[in-house]
Order: sequence, then structure tokens, then C-alpha cells
Amino acid sequence: MAKCNICGKGVTFGCNVSHSNRKTNRTWKPNVKKVRTVTENGTHMTVAVCTRCMRAGKVKRAV
Repeated sequence: MAKCNICGKGVTFGCNVSHSNRKTNRTWKPNVKKVRTVTENGTHMTVAVCTRCMRAGKVKRAV
């Protein structure tokens, strides 16, 4: 569930860097929610959408 169905945003990898410059692996996970949406033909569908797309109004929520 860690991928947005609208924009394709997914997990990103990088490093934690301590004060002494030691590096350990880490991940950044997107804030993805399962949301009931209305499609173009009027049916309801549950999709995984990141909160950035929800705020931008790229999905129409089902009431």
C-alpha cells in the first residue's frame, strides 16, 4: 500500500547521518491513505492516494 495510484509516489531510500558523520540506511514512506472515490462513470472505487493528491483535489471523494 505504499504507492499512490494518482501520482505514483512511493518509498525513497537514503541515509541517516549522525553528528559524527556515521551513515545508516533509512527509508522515507509516503503518507498514503485508502480512499473511496467516484470514477468518471459514477461508480465507487477504493484507491490508495497520497495526502498531497487529496489536498490538491486530484481525486473526488465518495460521500
